[in-house]
Amino acid sequence: GHTDQRVTKNFDEQDVVVDSQDEVLWRLRALCGLKNTMHSRIVAIGGASGWAQPKAPELAKERFQLEIQNLPYPELGELIKAARADAAAVALAKKRAEAYLKTPGTTLETDPKFVENAMLLDQVFRAIMKKADCHAITVNGCMGTIMPMSETTACLTLSTLNDDGYFAFCESDFVVIPAGILMANIAGHPVFLNDPTYPHDGLITLAHCTGPRKMDGKTLEPARILTHFESDYGAAPKVEMRKGQMTTNILPDFKAERWVGVLGEIVDAPFLAICRDQIDIRFQCDSLLLAQRMPGFHWMTGYGDYSKELGYALKRVGIQWEFLG
Repeated sequence: GHTDQRVTKNFDEQDVVVDSQDEVLWRLRALCGLKNTMHSRIVAIGGASGWAQPKAPELAKERFQLEIQNLPYPELGELIKAARADAAAVALAKKRAEAYLKTPGTTLETDPKFVENAMLLDQVFRAIMKKADCHAITVNGCMGTIMPMSETTACLTLSTLNDDGYFAFCESDFVVIPAGILMANIAGHPVFLNDPTYPHDGLITLAHCTGPRKMDGKTLEPARILTHFESDYGAAPKVEMRKGQMTTNILPDFKAERWVGVLGEIVDAPFLAICRDQIDIRFQCDSLLLAQRMPGFHWMTGYGDYSKELGYALKRVGIQWEFLG
């Protein structure tokens, strides 16, 4: 524009590529992931929430134009009753549970009936998503409301759905759910919604009870099928996520203005008295800096390095990408 200030409005210096198809590729991956995230439809069992942030669902709609379809728990209860009355559905759930428990690397340490009920709930959720014409679902009140209805927990159900290519999240937390949908769409494989602990000495432990087993989209990681931690009830996987695996970790803020990004390496999968899926992540940035810059609450973690793609996509929706390395 014959000035020292950039005058283009729709692209900047980051959009320029010189003689490198790899540089074109990651940008296209970012744009494809963003395109598939915008206007996504997701079913929220028990309504949309935001970890005590009531504006989170509206911000998710504003930034990503998400279409959130609420399904009240009484309706879910009727669907579960109908499934239990369907002999073919019950038989299929039992058959799927038996097959799941026979997969290599799977150890059962809870009542097998909880696993059968989890598979029946899986089938109910798939039917709900089919009717809603979407492949994303989340569960509110998953540490109480759903248990007496399904006679299990939703943990294993959400894990199996993620392994089969759906987007399935606990807690209906729309602070972090957009980050999960975006990273899964960019990476092409499941992601892990988790609770962070406190960073120290270059390490942080991340944990939840709903970890996918196919974190690379292909390989079933070994897993112990236990109870859900807080309730000591139902079925939840303790996935032995791959040591030495690089991960991208997204820390979304409550205001949908600033997402922090941190790369890490899985150095251990401990068995502490916390949520069942547990990984110790080693990171390279300063521990105090990470503690000071951590926004929001839940994190989203995925195998691989997608830090460039996420930053490239987020600037198009008005969210700052603060990458700590």
